[in-house]
Amino acid sequence: MIRPFVFPGMTTRVVFGHGTLAQVPDEVARLGHSGALVLSTPQQEPQAQALADALGDRAAGVFAGATMHTPVEVTETAVAAYAAAGADCVVSLGGGSTTGLGKAIALRTGTDQVVVPTTYAGSEMTDILGETAGGEKTTRRDPAIRPEVVVYDVDLTLTLPLGLTVTSALNAIAHAMEGFYAPDRNPVTEALSRDAMVAFRDALPALALNPQDREARAKALYAAWGCSLTLGQVSMALHHKLAHVLGGSFGLPHAETHAVLLPHTTAYNEPAVGDLLRPIADTFGHGSAGRGLWHFAKAAGAPLRLADLGLTEADLDRATEIATRNPYANPRPITRDGMRHLLQQAFDGQCPA
Repeated sequence: MIRPFVFPGMTTRVVFGHGTLAQVPDEVARLGHSGALVLSTPQQEPQAQALADALGDRAAGVFAGATMHTPVEVTETAVAAYAAAGADCVVSLGGGSTTGLGKAIALRTGTDQVVVPTTYAGSEMTDILGETAGGEKTTRRDPAIRPEVVVYDVDLTLTLPLGLTVTSALNAIAHAMEGFYAPDRNPVTEALSRDAMVAFRDALPALALNPQDREARAKALYAAWGCSLTLGQVSMALHHKLAHVLGGSFGLPHAETHAVLLPHTTAYNEPAVGDLLRPIADTFGHGSAGRGLWHFAKAAGAPLRLADLGLTEADLDRATEIATRNPYANPRPITRDGMRHLLQQAFDGQCPA
């Protein structure tokens, strides 16, 4: 039986392939702009400068100050740089930190965005912005946040370190995982999520053997696109709430935190929506979605313990309190005891029961 659904459509233009970075100037021109501010992290500034050079007269400059969790103070500095440069759009080159900064600028200025992802983090297709201020991360959704164009260039991922390959892939899988049981899911996101699970399952072991395997890189980037598109169309639940708490309030690294939490948040909800999570269990094995993801993460060399990311056991009670304050809607009730147990298992790195 096909359940009733609403499919809101896809508004973001996607350019996918090898060598597509060269098409960014054409995409900026297609949007009718002539002054792109290129954004990056400090580590990727040379790549950002090279892209600005390729943009030629269509470049307004480079801002290389993006950082994790999109601190509001960094955004304010970037908005001032945007205005001073006389820019009329932004081009975000990098992972989730840079994409987040571009979204924050767009929300404040109404500018258009061209995003060039270099990881599998998967926020580029969404209307979601998480910002950090005063030691807490807040999340909002708005059509103005969604980028106009995303350019996926498989070649940019060929040099992605294996560790970041794994953690950003698990970050993306978390988007699709929550999409399977979201109340506003639809057949398009469900099909893309199933396809993405298989693509990541096949790509990551191949990349462990050869990180420059072009076909495996293409599969992984395609999977990241599918997961990102899913997140951009459905509601978030427990997993993303916990990731935002641990990142915004405790400064834990974004992709690694998603990777550690994923098996545990999946297992927590599995008793309530096991039938909906069956595609994950079927893809990764071990009799359940949560256990399958834990064993897949372990085999891929992902971090398994929050303790290894900088969280202390003394932080667990405070994290539980924040997580149960204004919780996201979730298929299984979010209780203090349940969250404390989940976080303890993730802290210790135990395979979820």
